[in-house]
Amino acid sequence: MSYASRVILHLPLSNEDLLSAFVEPCLRDKVALIAVVGEGAARIEDIIDELVVGDASDDTRFVTTTSHSNESVEEVLEFAGWWNDERDRPVQIVKL
Repeated sequence: MSYASRVILHLPLSNEDLLSAFVEPCLRDKVALIAVVGEGAARIEDIIDELVVGDASDDTRFVTTTSHSNESVEEVLEFAGWWNDERDRPVQIVKL
């Protein structure tokens, strides 16, 4: 499965251990935005940031992340829709 350049991660997660297996393909697919929506979004965003940055030895590992704890999926979908997307693909909603 390949990811669109703008992804909404819809919480709650079924298992936090799935985050690493989600982040690596996002980096491979050159996802530009991961917007996390739902209760606890800020904490999950921080975990994603740590997975992306790692030990900071690889500056090619980059994706913008945002958290939206108090917004609806529809509001975040609108936000992500305004994000610049060079691939002209729709925003993808992901549940893990």
